[in-house]
Amino acid sequence: VQLQAYGGGSVQVGGSLTLSCAASGFTFDHYVLAWFREAPGKEREGVSCISVSGDSIYYADSVKGRFTISRDNANHMVYLQMDNLKPEDTAVYYCAADFVPLATITKRLGVRQYDHWGQGTQVTVSS
Repeated sequence: VQLQAYGGGSVQVGGSLTLSCAASGFTFDHYVLAWFREAPGKEREGVSCISVSGDSIYYADSVKGRFTISRDNANHMVYLQMDNLKPEDTAVYYCAADFVPLATITKRLGVRQYDHWGQGTQVTVSS
């Protein structure tokens, strides 16, 4: 299983970024996908997850209304569109995958719920 996240960068408050994660080595449309982030000195936290069909999508309260997760099963990609970025969004962002071949799922934003992780991509939001 390989997950390759990219698209991070430095933006000003209120700006936007889109993170991408390319997946390979597993049956992509059988896996829940998620984005996590880890800020300096803080624990890794779940940002958003999406079920295999996209029927179930969840967000952390801190990003609801600003971030949008999506997936492209044909191309084995998952995205995180981040709008209206705030300084507190500064973190290393990780994509993660777990085998849950269900169209609908309950909220799944716990670190321990995911077996497969990509390397992180840094997002820095400055005022």
